[in-house]
Amino acid sequence: MEDAQIGWIAAIIIGGLAGWIASSVMKSDTGIFLNIVLGIIGAAIASFLFSFLGVSFGGWLGYLVAGIVGACILIWGARALRGSRTA
Repeated sequence: MEDAQIGWIAAIIIGGLAGWIASSVMKSDTGIFLNIVLGIIGAAIASFLFSFLGVSFGGWLGYLVAGIVGACILIWGARALRGSRTA
């Protein structure tokens, strides 16, 4: 996340937007606080995965894309864990 060069307030706003988009795409019912958390943590996870693959994004648009992808991964992982507990 340090590579994105955005401030904390921008990270919260972009993270919230990324989490909201991801919850809409994944048809997940999450609140605004969880959307922000999903977006910010998702951006960190996706940035790590993308850098591992040699792909890098910069600026707020890159942070938004990474946040959406990462939040979708987090939502998918949570659903997989919830599904495995009931089986």
